[in-house]
Amino acid sequence: MNRVSSMHMPELKNKPDLEDSLNRIYAWFEGEVIDRPPVRFTAHNADFERAHRSQGRGWPNLRSRWFDAEYQVDDYRASVEGQVFLGETLPVFWPNLGPEVFAAFYGAELTFGEVTSWSSPLILDWDQMDSLRLDMDGEFFKKLEELTSVALEKADGWYLTGYTDLHGGVDIAAAWRDPQQFCVDLITEPERCRRLIALAARDFQRVYDHFDAILKTHGQLSVTWMGIPSFGKLHIPSCDFASMISPAMYREFCHPLLVEEVKAMTHNVYHMDGKGVARHLDLILSVPEIHAIQWVQGMGLDQPILQWVPLLRRIREAGKSLVVDLQLEELEPFMDAIRPEGILLCLAADASLQPDILRRLEKWL
Repeated sequence: MNRVSSMHMPELKNKPDLEDSLNRIYAWFEGEVIDRPPVRFTAHNADFERAHRSQGRGWPNLRSRWFDAEYQVDDYRASVEGQVFLGETLPVFWPNLGPEVFAAFYGAELTFGEVTSWSSPLILDWDQMDSLRLDMDGEFFKKLEELTSVALEKADGWYLTGYTDLHGGVDIAAAWRDPQQFCVDLITEPERCRRLIALAARDFQRVYDHFDAILKTHGQLSVTWMGIPSFGKLHIPSCDFASMISPAMYREFCHPLLVEEVKAMTHNVYHMDGKGVARHLDLILSVPEIHAIQWVQGMGLDQPILQWVPLLRRIREAGKSLVVDLQLEELEPFMDAIRPEGILLCLAADASLQPDILRRLEKWL
């Protein structure tokens, strides 16, 4: 069944089979499989670790490099121009100022490293809550608009333009206070925490819709750092702070926001960052608007993937699809351990190996 034939299809010079890939992804949203499961030939967080082509350029500091919109877009285009993308790997430029940029929309300062940024606590005294206001004219918001505009202008069919890593709510409230302090606050100041969380969630949909409208006006799909697109509104809900609190606290402070946050979206892929967040899995699975879970098992003793197969089966039995990151040597054992329906693989593999992997996946039925 062609699920996307009636949709407006962007054209990509380096992805001639885009419609086929989107059909596989839309089947995956529904927990189904067409000819094979979708696969992205990139590992989790690969986009964050991409080497920069900065020869001949000089910036006084890292912040200046992040803020150089022309460079960021030109650098990405140079990394994808002339390539051919196999499987469901898609070239996506998504404007990025770091995972806590939403906190900066309200005045928090960002410190920039090589591949990420982090915010400084903003609410050092509870009385400062009264001054929290979304600033859509602030430097970080305007820079994301500029990055989006430049990316759209320079794409010329080489990549899709997406939106930034957007999440508000509990993670941002914790960033405003400092996560360790916020753990204490949940016990000693629960009512103030509730109010701060509400402030962190208040403008989320407005911000999301602002950038979504820009992309829709230019015929773009809804896509961000995970590289999974939707013709509607694709959202990646998450709450990494949940790894630090009990199931009872998650139920009280975090879960109500998740239930509300996903309602306005077409497709929701929950970013479950490790076993600490997985302790809240039953509640997350109970939300009908969540279509899929991205399972991030972590490093060290949290690998290999096969130890998590019982958890992954539990997610599939609840009717949710899965995004799973595999090492190349794990592919065959994983295929033996679980059914292919509702599985999207992220698999770092050299281009020379990719055609054979696709043929192997076609037999996983």
